[in-house]
Amino acid sequence: MSPTVTTSSEANGNVSAATARAAEKAAVDAAATGPQPVTLAKALNTAMADAMHAEDSVLVFGEDVGMLGGVFRITDGLTKTFGPSRCFDTPLAESGIVGMAVGMAMNGMRPVIEMQFDAFAYPAFEQIFSHVAKMHNRTKGAVKLPMVIRVPYAGGIGGVEHHCDSSEAYYAHTAGLKVFTPATVADGYRMLREAIDSDDPVVFMEPKKLYWSKDLVDLGALRDEHAANAARGTSSEGRAAVARAGTDATLIAYGPSVPTALAAAAAAAEEGRSLEVVDVRSIVPFDDETVCASVRKTGRAVVIAEAHGFASVASEIVARVQERCFHHLAAPIRRVTGFDVPYPAPKLEHYYLPGVDRILDAVDDLQWED
Repeated sequence: MSPTVTTSSEANGNVSAATARAAEKAAVDAAATGPQPVTLAKALNTAMADAMHAEDSVLVFGEDVGMLGGVFRITDGLTKTFGPSRCFDTPLAESGIVGMAVGMAMNGMRPVIEMQFDAFAYPAFEQIFSHVAKMHNRTKGAVKLPMVIRVPYAGGIGGVEHHCDSSEAYYAHTAGLKVFTPATVADGYRMLREAIDSDDPVVFMEPKKLYWSKDLVDLGALRDEHAANAARGTSSEGRAAVARAGTDATLIAYGPSVPTALAAAAAAAEEGRSLEVVDVRSIVPFDDETVCASVRKTGRAVVIAEAHGFASVASEIVARVQERCFHHLAAPIRRVTGFDVPYPAPKLEHYYLPGVDRILDAVDDLQWED
């Protein structure tokens, strides 16, 4: 049997039909107004679909992201909706995936690539550090790299080593990269749309254990918000958020640690202590203003992160806050992080990950006069 050959005109027809289906689906989704139960996975999926509908230059590719829809099903349905020329599978070669995305981004496309698991990205570090992060500076701004590297990261899913690393410090330390990590469903949509819109490369860290967390979210309102921000040239990029107001101490967290910080604040409230929770949201650029305003108000702070504590993002946050808030501090800033050991076996991860008890112990150690 002769192989089936698709002509360029047929291919264009398939793409046009897929675009029409995407537009129809977007219209149906937009018609469902009002808050609905939405998972972080759905919010990320919708953000990519909306971006692909808005711009033909947006492509999604990586290992198993096509017909399978990704290991975590974050890209589910994108190939069916937009066709295999817009969302497709690649060989198991992370360096090749990133390298191909660099070439595409240099030539006017907006690739969104997935690293499948955090530690799977390590073979691509040379491409990320030597080319993705440096191209803008190397060309004095003449060449832009509008690309997003999606990295499912951190623990809490019972995974083995190479599947639960918190690798954000590597990217944050590399000048030329933006590093985002959402902790809420709404931010998942909002921040991924902004990452795709960015003319600079973004490493988008997605907390795996939060993929199936649910919030009541109005996706239509988020679409309108994004459109309004784009029209005004504004965004939430680089801004932290106060997730819970408090007066006694500030818990500073990002990504997978934000729900844990909120749980600790709720537990502390039962004991009569008011803890404010700041969600960093954007590691690079970092919002010193919001974080430090909270610490100046409360006078005490605990930084919470799943990554190792030594030479970490948590270390950088402590240094920045101490430099800017020294005369407002009533106690040294504490850190609650993962231990400085390789990620443990699944049955031991609950000892490794920051929990409510460890956070409250750190709060109790903030030199309270009473």
